Amino acid sequence: MLFGHNTNVQVGETTYHVQTEDRGATNALIDTTVYFHGHVLHRRTNNYFDLLPLNSNSEQALKRRLDQQHGAVVEELRAGRLLLPLPPEAKSPAGANASNAAPSLSNAAVPKILTLVLINSKTWLAGKHATLDVSVQNRESGEALNHARVVARVEGAADSNEFKTETGIDGRALLEFDMPRISGAEPALVIEAFDGAAKGHLRFQLRARPKVPAAS
Repeated sequence: MLFGHNTNVQVGETTYHVQTEDRGATNALIDTTVYFHGHVLHRRTNNYFDLLPLNSNSEQALKRRLDQQHGAVVEELRAGRLLLPLPPEAKSPAGANASNAAPSLSNAAVPKILTLVLINSKTWLAGKHATLDVSVQNRESGEALNHARVVARVEGAADSNEFKTETGIDGRALLEFDMPRISGAEPALVIEAFDGAAKGHLRFQLRARPKVPAAS
């Protein structure tokens, strides 16, 4: 199971967005990133090799470790112990006035990045039937996205079918389909989401008789 948190932190007149993600057992990393209007200001990464292979007990330990890392960064920001300089354009009066008047073309052209989470990562496959419970968020703000387009496909399948739906008001989408026959050597489950120019994706390597997809 993949864990994660998104928190907006107000420090004076500045709002930071703190995102912490479990990068999956293949990478075994807990990654915390601090954003300001899409700019990465700080990154903190720790591994959890000592918890592998994951089981019910070590998963709980992983969640506690992820919670602690996220909470530590949030608290350091709020207490002023983590001081992060803002990008030059955010500090200049001219830039501030321009942003208040109207968005610049360069800022408007930067697409959002979407965060996707497979909620039922342990139970998505029952026999040959797949049920994908997917959450889609704006990575910068943590906002759940309504009407985002979600597409799933199986790379290495004999048939190149795509399975599509849209998220609801809670940012969740449900896709159900029968798994196609595998013909490729390295099959993978690919889930993509699109919201205007913004996009995001997940890719899970499939193994023989998979119980849980392993992140590639």
